[in-house]
Amino acid sequence: MSSDRVNSPNMKLEVVLFNVSDVDRAKAFYENLGWRFDIDVVNGDFRGIQMTPPNSQASIIIGKGVTPANSDSMQNLVLAVDDLDAARKDLSDRGVNVSEIFHYAGGPFNNTVENSHVSGRDPEGRSYFSFASFEDPDGNVWLLQEITTRLPGREWNSTQAGDLDIATVANLLRETAEHHDSYEKTHAKHDWWDWYAPYLSARQNGSSPEEAAAAADRYMEKILSVLSK
Repeated sequence: MSSDRVNSPNMKLEVVLFNVSDVDRAKAFYENLGWRFDIDVVNGDFRGIQMTPPNSQASIIIGKGVTPANSDSMQNLVLAVDDLDAARKDLSDRGVNVSEIFHYAGGPFNNTVENSHVSGRDPEGRSYFSFASFEDPDGNVWLLQEITTRLPGREWNSTQAGDLDIATVANLLRETAEHHDSYEKTHAKHDWWDWYAPYLSARQNGSSPEEAAAAADRYMEKILSVLSK
């Protein structure tokens, strides 16, 4: 069996599904936890609500009819893939029995309609609507959901350095230089990067310029106290 992680397609835990006895009560509970409300879908006896924990890349779907009735195995595990064909091939190459691609007659995860799984991709080629599945040795079912383009509001805003565009980085460096200037004029000689690093880190984690400058000042106090010993 292949163990090549470098060439494996991306597979990210996307969503966990489970039925609840009172959908509105469950929705209120998770909203009270600060989870993001994404969507509420009603279709006949089916109702599914997607909620996402803060800054999580995985969500839950709670409701009625989101999992098959009287199922002895877990069928609630969903992996997001950006290329369903590549994901199926990779699993098949590893000796896994993968289903053919299918879509749901009543929309994603709707198991309330008869013959809910329809062979083939979503006829409209929509992101979120095409699936494949496989089972582990104990009969637990994993779904592969192809997501090529995420709906608006379905991604967390991030201030990680890798997510900043060049213009934003340039402005942040300019701001850092301006705040460092006043520090440099009133303190002993030091390496500018020792002040820049904590300032940039604080700003990227949501601190205001004043808070970031204070954090950089505190860090420099530690650095200079060590050097003076």
